[in-house]
Parts: sequence; structure tokens; C-alpha cells
Amino acid sequence: MRLDYRVIADWVRPEASVLDLGCGDGELLSILVTEKHVRANGIEIDEQAIYKCVEKGLSVFHEDIEEGLSGYPDDSFDYVVMNGSLQQVKKPDTVFKDALRVGKKLIVGFPNFLQYSSRWQMLLGKVPVTPSLPYQWYDTPNLHFLSILDFRDYCKLRKLKIEASAFLSKDRRVGFLPNLFAEQGLFLLSK
Repeated sequence: MRLDYRVIADWVRPEASVLDLGCGDGELLSILVTEKHVRANGIEIDEQAIYKCVEKGLSVFHEDIEEGLSGYPDDSFDYVVMNGSLQQVKKPDTVFKDALRVGKKLIVGFPNFLQYSSRWQMLLGKVPVTPSLPYQWYDTPNLHFLSILDFRDYCKLRKLKIEASAFLSKDRRVGFLPNLFAEQGLFLLSK
């Protein structure tokens, strides 16, 4: 199992309700249903990914999270997950407000654009391509390039409480200088 999925599964309490924004092929939701017996819903824009979710028996809606979550009442879910989708939305503030309106807690995971191998590639004059940033500049879905420190500052500015965090690189946790060494940041947030 991917390490980021393991961390998220550890944060989610058994039998909780979960909404995964940008759930992809549903691998994380499937793990949460199997291991934590959660009531799971997903939102995905890619039709091929939705078919994979349906094959796994998951409830996934074809929607654009940028359009808002107006179909969901306040506090509909215990957790809303945005793992790998934050850097791809045009208006993160709008998506965050909606996610924290419908969910009691928000789990956010994103690639750390200032990890040392990315910095090295930029120093050599290239746009970084790494395991956590596997796209060339011309086909990347990423719109926002943020670091772990940028995200912490954002949370402070928006008065979001960071309840837990984890910093990952390949198959291990990073404790020392995560903004330099971690490929991915994960945060558990509340209002």
C-alpha cells in the first residue's frame, strides 16, 4: 500500500463518512471502505477513472470540484480528502471553504515542489520531473506550485487548525527538514 494512503487510513476513524475530492481510480476510497468500514463517496472529473471506481463498487459522482459542493449540506461528512488535487484546482480558497463546510475535517496531500531534487533540476535550468511530480512542463495538470512551508503559512493566514501532519519521501517518513527532503506533505485540518 502506498505510504500516503497508509497515513490517511491511520487518520480516519472507523465507520466515518468520507468524501474524496478528485478520487481518481478509487484506490484510497477502496482501502478506507475495506479497512475502516467508512461510508465513502467520491467526486472525479475523469470518466475513465470513474469507471474504475464503479468496478470497485464505489459511489462516485462525475463532477468538477471547482463548481462547488452545493449539493451537500453543512457537516455532511466526517472527513473530506484532497490527496493530490489541491495543486490542480484554480481557486484553492473556494474549494477549501466548501470542503470545510461539508466536512468536519479536511485531509490534504500535495507534492512538495521545493524538495531537493526539484531544486537541483531547477538549478540546472530544467522544470523538475520527479516521482511525486511525474509530468513534463507541457502536460502537467498542476496549476499551483507550493511547498510545505507555503502550505503551513496558508493555514495560518486562513486560521485553519493543523491537527496532524506527515511528510513522506518514497516509502518512508521524513522528520528532518521536510521542506527540503520530503516529496509529499499530508495535513489533517479543521476549522
